[in-house]
Amino acid sequence: QAQFAVADIAKKLKAMGKKVRFGIHPVAGRMPGQLNVLLAEASVPYDMVFEMDEINDDFDDTDVTIVIGASDTVSSAAEDDPNCSIYGMPVLRVWKSKNVFVSKRTIGSTGYAGMENPILYKENVEVVLGDAHDTCEALRSAL
Repeated sequence: QAQFAVADIAKKLKAMGKKVRFGIHPVAGRMPGQLNVLLAEASVPYDMVFEMDEINDDFDDTDVTIVIGASDTVSSAAEDDPNCSIYGMPVLRVWKSKNVFVSKRTIGSTGYAGMENPILYKENVEVVLGDAHDTCEALRSAL
């Protein structure tokens, strides 16, 4: 449960003059709407939270994207690999950002698609291994 650290990171970055937004995939989380509820619980303002369709075209102009715990919902295979089981599924195109940091517990874990996410191996992507809560707490402290 990293939402409180994430909310504080967003507040600190915004105070530094950075544009901070949250992109939410409609099926992210254990149930639809779960991530919206977690962000609301951490008092993230609603005007910072965007649905996939509202934010997807902006990734080309985004300097830094942080992905926490997602796999299939940010997989480029959904657009690039016709043999993938999620091919054609709408995804957040995070890999189009200049720099992407993906927080994952381990490399090699798969989403529902049963395959590793190819974005983990893209040149502009850094994988941060560890518990998301601990990673976000460390980032919050560093800011």
